[in-house]
Amino acid sequence: MTQPLVLPRLKPLSPRKSATLCVLDIGCSKVVCLIARLEPVESSDALRGRTHRARILGIGHQRSRGVKAGVVVNMEEAEASVRLAVDAAERMARVQVESVIVANAGGRLSAACFQANVPIYGAGVTANDLHRVLEATALRTAQPGRSVLHSLPNGFSLDGASGIRDPRGMMGEKLGAQFHVVSADSAALRNLMLAIERCHLSVEAVVATPYAAGLSVLVDDEAQLGAIVLDIGGGSVSTGVFQDSKLVHADAFALGGRHVTMDIARVLNIPLRDAERLKTLHGSAIFSPSDERETLPIVQVAEDRDNPAHIPRAHLNRIIAPRVEEILELARDRLNAAGHPVAGRRVVLTGGASQLTGLPDAARRILGGQIRIGRPLGVQGLPDSAKNPGFAVAVGLLIYPQFSAGEYFEPGRSGVSAPVSKGYFGRMGRWLRESF
Repeated sequence: MTQPLVLPRLKPLSPRKSATLCVLDIGCSKVVCLIARLEPVESSDALRGRTHRARILGIGHQRSRGVKAGVVVNMEEAEASVRLAVDAAERMARVQVESVIVANAGGRLSAACFQANVPIYGAGVTANDLHRVLEATALRTAQPGRSVLHSLPNGFSLDGASGIRDPRGMMGEKLGAQFHVVSADSAALRNLMLAIERCHLSVEAVVATPYAAGLSVLVDDEAQLGAIVLDIGGGSVSTGVFQDSKLVHADAFALGGRHVTMDIARVLNIPLRDAERLKTLHGSAIFSPSDERETLPIVQVAEDRDNPAHIPRAHLNRIIAPRVEEILELARDRLNAAGHPVAGRRVVLTGGASQLTGLPDAARRILGGQIRIGRPLGVQGLPDSAKNPGFAVAVGLLIYPQFSAGEYFEPGRSGVSAPVSKGYFGRMGRWLRESF
């Protein structure tokens, strides 16, 4: 069994200080690197949780190689793609990058809830009681072969009464805490981090793709009232459910826009690059009356490009529609099975593959919620070519440091001070933990 990988954790970002960050989104179709300056700002009504505004200094993106369904399958190709993207961003920003924040959509991304209770010995709940219950809950999150990406306290309970945000000073006998934990396979994370480290870069933090996408595209009211973010990438689809301004569910499965491209290439017997071009320029997830009358030229494998064949546009859309329906139905069924039904809820589509013509209409028919396309919000200096859903995750990585302080991991690594050990052996053990 693969040993759990203890991931690096971000240091708290001061709300009064500026910072320069580099983020890396390693997808199945492209690798995006952003270098940005985070500058303190006043709170916004639409984006109230943000303490900084990101100003892009450099951007680099390259075709992704060596990555399948969010997992590194060829180390040398993945390393080369990362090097090219980071180099382009460095040249534009005129800075040298040493560390990055990385997005992760692979490794069987999943979420679970954990809770624990501790007795209260004093007259009321104290800060020490909070620490004890958080520590007790954090110790339960360890799973064989899995590594924790996010550990988000979802609230407290007191003598069975739940929904308490801050129980300090309240009276009771038993204090409980509930955590929402997002995890992934340790082996997949190790290979992802190794590909980055081979580029002479250190990893500051690993962020789940649906969490980053939600931070990027949701306004405050959506996250508060409840919304589902569906990030449709090239090789995988990530889902994140937000409620009360918190991530309450995360999931991912290995289907995406590249599968649509491969269907077109197989059925029409054309090269993958031609299939991608057909899908992007002429494809649609829905049918229109004019599709039968409009014809498209195609050049099949090993055929003469000077004499292309012609097919009705309706034939292309008949290839695309079933795969799109499969992706949306699978996302719906997995959300329903997890206890987060889609019907009647706001759904925000993002990711490069969400730009397919007709996808919002197909989503309204299959998911039944309020559908919109999500684009990055609250960032300055982003080129027009990057102001689209395909860059939502990368921008979300720039926003994540403003929210990371609210997470609680294993004792001694969460920014909450552990109880002071008394005696010689206690001091010696603490010194060994802090030094090694």
